[in-house]
Amino acid sequence: MDTTGIEYIVKKVMAEIDCVEEKGWPVKDGEYGVFNDMNNAIDAAYIAQKTYMRQTMAFRSKIIAAMRAEMLKKENMEVICQMAVEETGMGNYEHKLIKHELAATKTPGVEDLVAEAFTGDDGLTLMEQSPFGVIGSVSPSTNPSETVISNGIGMLAGGNTVVFAPHPSAKKTSALTVKLLNKAIIAAGGPENLIVTTANPTIDSANVMFTSDKITMLCATGGPGVVKQVLMSGKKAIGAGAGNPPALVDETADIEKAAKDIIDGCCFDNNLPCIAEKEVVVVEQVADYLIFNMKKNGAYELKDAAKIKELEDLVIPEGRLSRDYVGRDAKTILKGIGIEADPSVRVIIMETSCNHIFAVEELMMPILPVVRVKNIAEGIELAVCLENGNRHTAVMHSTNINNLTEMAKRVQTTIFVKNGPSYAGIGVGGEGYTTFTIAGPTGEGLTSAKTFTRKRRCVLVGGFTIK
Repeated sequence: MDTTGIEYIVKKVMAEIDCVEEKGWPVKDGEYGVFNDMNNAIDAAYIAQKTYMRQTMAFRSKIIAAMRAEMLKKENMEVICQMAVEETGMGNYEHKLIKHELAATKTPGVEDLVAEAFTGDDGLTLMEQSPFGVIGSVSPSTNPSETVISNGIGMLAGGNTVVFAPHPSAKKTSALTVKLLNKAIIAAGGPENLIVTTANPTIDSANVMFTSDKITMLCATGGPGVVKQVLMSGKKAIGAGAGNPPALVDETADIEKAAKDIIDGCCFDNNLPCIAEKEVVVVEQVADYLIFNMKKNGAYELKDAAKIKELEDLVIPEGRLSRDYVGRDAKTILKGIGIEADPSVRVIIMETSCNHIFAVEELMMPILPVVRVKNIAEGIELAVCLENGNRHTAVMHSTNINNLTEMAKRVQTTIFVKNGPSYAGIGVGGEGYTTFTIAGPTGEGLTSAKTFTRKRRCVLVGGFTIK
């Protein structure tokens, strides 16, 4: 199906949802996990978990396989990803397809739940991973379907049910994803309401979820405000907060490759992912050559100080990030300051000081400041400072193992990508599983099924030792 056909289907689906919303209710309240009222959604997930927790691991695997298959259907991928772009006004359709597929294929399932055992003269002790129960999950507008898919798989693999509180600006995309997942679960013989959400999410409905006695764990994927809320809830909480990933380049790096990797990573989904390169710190000796090669790979360099200031006023008016430009492509942003860019332009670069707002703030736009330093020691110091203690992601290009080691020790980020684009850190062209909930603030790191379980210690005294 061509893009025009996909857009037609998306508009039709969104129009149907709009028609339903005007009446104030879904086609049927609770149909395929989408409820009007948050309390009803929580109750349904609570009841479903009582049944689900008694099912076998093989049954969980069957359910998760059905979820993956449903999300990997071409028509579902195309409609959901196009809907996400149209509904939120952010991101890039082709890159959302990559993220969507990544979530469906590389999120760990029940294989992530590995028991530990201790045996000896006093018997046998098992450390098993058991469900928390009902998990409340806040999902963002930047990765709406991906977060529902990834957290849905991980949380259900752990034996939990999940209540999603999606960002209001991505409610249609999130609701459609929840419905399709529930259809797949039910078709595979699973119970209803393992994954639920509300048709019209609000701050009030999220607060109901945060305070409900039936919710035993909270997981927030979003900005520092919502992470702070879940941490204050008194429940077990996982927080995936902001990042401001630096890309550090020293004089030993493969500069041609580094330039391409940095541009590829920065423009991925129009810089919406928190892992994406947000600023470049480069040793003076190779700075000019790096910039030259960045421009060869789709970077548009702004040199005029007046134009850089005009860009700043456009995207950060009165010191506040403009939502009109978050997740927009470089050509659209440049047009806002009167520059008609070539279609090949993917990222806007400019040289700035280390304390320029472009360098210190997370923009989530394909705008990439470049800061020169005298040497690698100064570069590491500055990169660590610009990362701002988020402990999220950092990138470094170098062939000097000592430099790489020193940066890794100093920056202490959850993800540290060496000699690759930032997205390698979540499994795109890099080894390892994927997640869209990267818990830096609360320390769990890249979440997976085992993150959403509690460890239980089962002790058999004086028996079953055969040493």
